[in-house]
Amino acid sequence: MKITLTVNGRKENLEVEPSTTLLEALRMLGLYSVRKGCDTASCGVCTVLMDSKPILSCCSLAVQAQGHSITTVEGLEKDKDFEEIRKNLLLEGADQCGYCGPSLLLTVYSLKKRNIKSLQEIQKYLVGNLCRCTGYHSQLRAIKEFMEVGE
Repeated sequence: MKITLTVNGRKENLEVEPSTTLLEALRMLGLYSVRKGCDTASCGVCTVLMDSKPILSCCSLAVQAQGHSITTVEGLEKDKDFEEIRKNLLLEGADQCGYCGPSLLLTVYSLKKRNIKSLQEIQKYLVGNLCRCTGYHSQLRAIKEFMEVGE
């Protein structure tokens, strides 16, 4: 079936099977920042933004994304907030292997737009982003600084 997706502000036409996941469709478009991890909606590395909200692309069908705006890190490379959170994570040593980096960046970018102001709310919002390298402390320091949140 033919579908049209709006990805990073561009209309993209694809030929997909009804069972094609959004992750697979994005890979067909050459967007490899969207990682493939567990395929069970458990790790969060496949996170993209749909209409500015984080979703798991491994368990979303590509056809469900029609009529919505999909954003990957490639679509935010020139965004000031995106660059700031990326810089903060790097300065805190929170991007060790880099595998979960794109999904974390997108989730934090979305978090900033929601004007969340407490550490507890941040932790709740990030619960679906698993990282095996950092222990989360460096990530939380960087995010707190970016969000201008105290304890």
